[in-house]
Amino acid sequence: MIAKREIWNYPKSVKVWVGKYKHSHNLLHWHYDCELLYVEKGRIDIFCQKQMHTLAQGEALYVDCGQVHYMSALEEDTTLVVIVFDYEILKPYLGNVRLAHPRLKGCYPIPETYTAVRDILLRKEPFYGLEATARVMSLMSAIFRGEEVALRQGEDETARRFMVLLEHIAEKYEFFTFADAAAFMQMSEGYFSRYFHSTTGIPFSRYLNYVRTEHAIELMKEPGLSMTEIADRSGFGTIRNFNRVFRAVTGYSPRELPEGYLLSDTFVYPSTAPFDPTLYDCELIESGQSEL
Repeated sequence: MIAKREIWNYPKSVKVWVGKYKHSHNLLHWHYDCELLYVEKGRIDIFCQKQMHTLAQGEALYVDCGQVHYMSALEEDTTLVVIVFDYEILKPYLGNVRLAHPRLKGCYPIPETYTAVRDILLRKEPFYGLEATARVMSLMSAIFRGEEVALRQGEDETARRFMVLLEHIAEKYEFFTFADAAAFMQMSEGYFSRYFHSTTGIPFSRYLNYVRTEHAIELMKEPGLSMTEIADRSGFGTIRNFNRVFRAVTGYSPRELPEGYLLSDTFVYPSTAPFDPTLYDCELIESGQSEL
C-alpha cells in the first residue's frame, strides 16, 4: 500500500467531476482537489485527517485539498456519491480557513447537488462548466456556514513537505531511512514517528517495507536477476531480511509468488501521471461523463 497522488483530468473548461461508486475501496492517496463523499446506501470506513471515520447511509465527509485518505466499504451494496472539484474554486473565498472536522454534522443537499451537476455535465449546454461550478459553490457555502471552521495555522507547509517526503521515499527507497525521513521533516524522531502514523494510519517501517516490496515484485519480472540482486536493489540489505519482509507483506516467499500477483494493500506514492486509486472490486456505476 503505497501513497500516491491522484491527478484529476477534468473536461475542458470544467473544474468539477461527479460519480457514484458501488463497494468503494481505494488506495491511500491524496490530491490537490476537494472531494465530497456521501453514503447513499450501506456503510463505509474512510481514513481522513489522521483518523478513521465510519459513515452510514445519509452521512457525508469532506476531504480537503492535500489530505491523505483512503476508504473501504463495509457492505457489498454500499453506494457512495462523489463530488470532486478544483480547490482553486474555493481558495479565493476561504483565506486561511478550513473545516475543523472532515465528517459533516449538518444536513446538506449533497444528493440533489450531485444529480443536478451530473445532468449539467451530461447535457453540455453553453457555459455548462460555469453552471456546474455555481452549483458546487452554493453547496460548499452552505457547508462552510453550517460547520465548525478552524485556521490552517501553518499546517499547509507541513503537509506539502510531507507530500515531497513521500516522493523522495518512492525515488530513493533502496537507501532511504527513518532518520533521513525525520530529518527531512525537521522533526525529532519520536515526533516524526507519531506524525507519520497519525497521518497515514501506519508506522513508517511498515510503509517503507511495502514500498521496497512493491519494487522487488517489479524487479522480479526482469529476466536474469538473482534474488540476492533483487534484495539488494530493493533496499533489503540481506537475503534473509528480504525473505522475511516479503513473506510478511505478501503472504508468499519470493520464489512462491503467483504469476500476475498484485500488491493491493493501501499505501501512497506520488506521480505526475494520471492515477486511479480505486481497487478492482470497486465499481463506478454512474458519472457526469457520457461514457463510463
